[in-house]
Amino acid sequence: MKKLKLPFVMASLLVFMALVSGTRKPGTDSNSLKLVWSDEFNKNGLPDSTKWNYDIGGSGWGNNELQYYTNARTKNARVENGVLIIEAHKEKWLGRDYTSARLISKGKGDWKYGKIQVRAKLPSGIGTWPAIWMLASTKPFKWPDDGEIDIMEHVGYDQGKIHGSIHCKKYYHSIGTQKTANINVKDCSSAFHVYEVEWNADYVKIGMDGNTYFNFQNEKSGYEAWPFDNKMHLLLNVAAGGNWGGAKGVDTTIWPVRMEEDYVRVFQ
Repeated sequence: MKKLKLPFVMASLLVFMALVSGTRKPGTDSNSLKLVWSDEFNKNGLPDSTKWNYDIGGSGWGNNELQYYTNARTKNARVENGVLIIEAHKEKWLGRDYTSARLISKGKGDWKYGKIQVRAKLPSGIGTWPAIWMLASTKPFKWPDDGEIDIMEHVGYDQGKIHGSIHCKKYYHSIGTQKTANINVKDCSSAFHVYEVEWNADYVKIGMDGNTYFNFQNEKSGYEAWPFDNKMHLLLNVAAGGNWGGAKGVDTTIWPVRMEEDYVRVFQ
């Protein structure tokens, strides 16, 4: 009988153990991924200004949202005890009845392809609309043509249902062609989960805790269906009301509400 070389035996054993334990995920070669950007939220106070900017204003943001997104205001965005807190309040502010924050990495974190993981705990309550998502970093940016990836969206009137989606000129909700999927996570507002996206020139995959539930393939038909070769940046926010978040009204008794992020990690 021919003897197998020890390195081959060991390599085969390691692969078998990884598959059995579930540590290897389809489509992800952990040896090829390198951490290129992260925020572990280890310093109390305002979010790290070297990594985050703010979207500011109360225009409704194209969705008839009710909040005013403030600028560097700790009541709405702060780091405490190792987590980022984005907190929405019911209060009068520059013509709006609610305040919140929308953090963006644009200009300080823009990536073409990779894997992004955000470990987060979500708010609950009718009228809440937290999101972890991405937009193209093109200048000027045109929506939806240049691309949007929704890593996590949750609307409080449908508690526990997590949505992952993409938007582009050919596929988006306003024309009834949006590509989306969802997963039920009963404890999304009481426990942390890892919300993630992995994308390259061929696909966008969205998952939670290592399990992919949305897979959008590049159909190779042009920019209208695939703008995802653009560099993209990350957005973190909690909206109040809006076309989707407020579709069944807004409970005025639940505020303030918060989304907490334990970390953001980007691998390429």
